[in-house]
Amino acid sequence: RGVFIMDHAEELLPDSLRFVKGLVDSQDLSLNISREMLQDDRTIQKIASSLEKKILSELTNALKNDREKYEEFFKNYGINLKYGIYENYGQKKDKLEDLILFTTINKDKSSTLAEYVEAMPEGQKDIYFASAKDKDAVLKLPQIEILKKKGYDVLVLTDHVDEFMLQVMNSYKEHNFKSISQGDLDLVDEEEAKALDKVKDDNKELFDAIKAALPEVKDVIVSKRLTDSPVCLRAGDSLSFEMEKVLNQMPDAQGVKAGRILEINPDHDLFKSLQSVYEKEPVKIDEYASILFDQALLIAGFSIDDPVEFSNKITNLMIEASK
Repeated sequence: RGVFIMDHAEELLPDSLRFVKGLVDSQDLSLNISREMLQDDRTIQKIASSLEKKILSELTNALKNDREKYEEFFKNYGINLKYGIYENYGQKKDKLEDLILFTTINKDKSSTLAEYVEAMPEGQKDIYFASAKDKDAVLKLPQIEILKKKGYDVLVLTDHVDEFMLQVMNSYKEHNFKSISQGDLDLVDEEEAKALDKVKDDNKELFDAIKAALPEVKDVIVSKRLTDSPVCLRAGDSLSFEMEKVLNQMPDAQGVKAGRILEINPDHDLFKSLQSVYEKEPVKIDEYASILFDQALLIAGFSIDDPVEFSNKITNLMIEASK
């Protein structure tokens, strides 16, 4: 028998399962084989495949038969499984995707993707997610309002790798993943969409003026996701805000920036105020636009360029309102 002692044993286990420790006993290993030759040895490849299948089978059984124990395991090692999906362009997603647990806004306990899909109400097509530090933070996001109204659940992503993992997966059981803070959620019917488009057309000069005052934004639009809050920021289709933050924390950060689109709720009293201000004193719309944008940035978890200036503008508005 040959004995090989390996600290990492990358020839036997993928990085996603590197938390496993154990002994492999085999009579088929050649005593003359070097460590460098291991990765090309067919016996090693066969052992590696068997080990992976066995470990994943044990994890699947634990998930089904001992949920509490599996959830404890996932707290400690779930990040490895997530990276296992993300690495190598998602080649192992079919093996690992049903082992991932998520916190969601509608449930007290964690959920698998299969459980999320099974609980989807009639009419829901996509799997929605939001990135934040915890569930409470997601529940406070204005972008979630229409989803809560419809009773749709939302995955809470708290690890930096989460969005990258979902992007690699692209979909689950033919349900696409969709960020609540990116792109159009397509959650209003055709009649509602036409009514909102008419609001934008009827107030074109106002929206154009707000956009002109904010060179940082790609567009200013009527929101199709807000029901209670006055304003929110959404990312363009190519890059999310979470990915922007993660990429800019890397050592070789290039200062990438997601497209910023300011959404305004036309049913909020604030929109009526904007209409009134633009009609009576259009020159003031620049200041209002600046305050709105800074508010939206703070809600989205970004810092603002000049907090003192922002505070002064809010103070001035409060003084004017009291006159």
